[in-house]
Amino acid sequence: MTSGTALIYDEEMTNYKLLWDDTNCGIEVPERLSSSYERLKHYNLVERCVRLPVREGTEEEIMLVHSSDYLKVVKNTQTLNEEELRRVSANYDAVYFHPNSYRCAKLAVGATLQLVDSVMGGEVHNGMALVRPPGHHSQRNAANGFCVFNNVAIAAEYAKRKYGLQRILIVDWDIHHGQGIQYVFEEDPSVLYYSWHRYEHQQFWPLLRESDYDAVGQEKGKGFNINVPWNKVGMGNADYLAAFFHVLLPLAFEFDPELVLISSGYDSGIGDPEGQMRATPECFAHLTRFLMHLANGKLCAVLEGGYHLRSLSESVCMTIKTLLGDPIPHLSGEMTPCLSAVESIQNVRAAHKPYWKCLAYEEVPPLEDLSTKLHKAAEAETAQTGTCPVTKDNAVNRNRDEALKIERFLELHMKNILFPVPPTKTAAAVISESDARLLPSSVLVEKEIGVKELKSIVSEFDAKLVKEEKVLNSLEKMLAVLNKIIKKEVILKPFIAKTLTGDFMPDFGAYAPASQEQVLAIQKLRDQLQLDWKMLQCSGKQLVSSSTSLFCGNTIFKEKIL
Repeated sequence: MTSGTALIYDEEMTNYKLLWDDTNCGIEVPERLSSSYERLKHYNLVERCVRLPVREGTEEEIMLVHSSDYLKVVKNTQTLNEEELRRVSANYDAVYFHPNSYRCAKLAVGATLQLVDSVMGGEVHNGMALVRPPGHHSQRNAANGFCVFNNVAIAAEYAKRKYGLQRILIVDWDIHHGQGIQYVFEEDPSVLYYSWHRYEHQQFWPLLRESDYDAVGQEKGKGFNINVPWNKVGMGNADYLAAFFHVLLPLAFEFDPELVLISSGYDSGIGDPEGQMRATPECFAHLTRFLMHLANGKLCAVLEGGYHLRSLSESVCMTIKTLLGDPIPHLSGEMTPCLSAVESIQNVRAAHKPYWKCLAYEEVPPLEDLSTKLHKAAEAETAQTGTCPVTKDNAVNRNRDEALKIERFLELHMKNILFPVPPTKTAAAVISESDARLLPSSVLVEKEIGVKELKSIVSEFDAKLVKEEKVLNSLEKMLAVLNKIIKKEVILKPFIAKTLTGDFMPDFGAYAPASQEQVLAIQKLRDQLQLDWKMLQCSGKQLVSSSTSLFCGNTIFKEKIL
């Protein structure tokens, strides 16, 4: 059986840097690579990995994605002086060249392909390539956003041609939209590209309309391009996990990839000056573990962005630890996605409903952004009265304050709206993120849930339900079935234990959608349960109805929104 985690790193990829002052490019420094590697050594992770040699990518391999003319431009930078390098760099957006850029960019491509070969050839099960320069912004004829050659896009095309793969999943968790990857595969149904990114209604770089949720691909590739735009900063663990659970994972399991490639940008992590988000390094451990259940574990992570050195290096270590099979640490903070994240998630699901069987029966109309609603409401109020009762500046401040009040109010009432369940949790965390009145206090213990603990909880849970008059019979039956499985079906215990400890799940096989009859039955049950279970209160229909009760000026709050 294939085992082992590959780590590819070559110090030579630190041998280029910015030679002049540039506020946009100054954050892309060699220490991004060296500090990550030193942190891996600090945790003794390097010696636990399979070290693979680094090779250069060939010109033929680079031209799987890039044009020969562009390759020639980059190749010629080897002999240019500083002033000439500066002029060439100015032809592109947020890019700088150095005499060693071409050599390092070829090493980055070669390291990525070496990792793909090792995983597909069975030498290792998974791995990570620490490379520089990054790649996901670069396009066929242009460098872009610190990126020279598109490492992950080249790897996907390479894997398709060399190994005959027909389904490749690319997960881009960098905080910037990897438009370069999108452009390469937007008409290709053999590559499912998923990206979340800071967008802020097209006000954040790269400032592209095609980074929004309704950019789903072109021609035969429609439905295979997934963009989750973050329209505000400060997104945290709950928001990232919610996007995985309610967008990526359902579609990914239906897609059933043969290989998973991660554009591992850690500027989406806490402390990063570019992303200004709040995902902790532990969050990337959970994200990695979820993806390890796809493609029979064939996973290749390739470094992209990340500009806070401590946050970057700790997140890289968490990714490697997870690939090695280490236990996943518990997540900190409340597992409650914010309203803005819920809006983006529902909009993505609505946009992709026509293309995916797992969304075919969902009622997920797109949600208009709350700030847009408030703006329109203010305009309507002014148009109706013919004049605004306050000055323009005060109106702006008033609308902003009301938007914040409304959003905070909704967030408090939408607690656990998209309750994500990591592979292991403490019993206290389970209770805090569910309806505590249904669980006995005896399970408030700080220990990881294994088979014994789950058996105990279900048993006490079931006993409590007998005394709870308001609990539906359907819920009691569901728990009784779970109780029976754990108590009597001994053959299933190993699978339950493996799942709880984060081991690989068995292959689900070909995706078979539920029948219309089954879907209606499930929807009926969901409608019955969702009043008492916040984790079910995530339909677009509910959010739309709740949003329509919000008005600018004389703000009205419904007593019970959900």
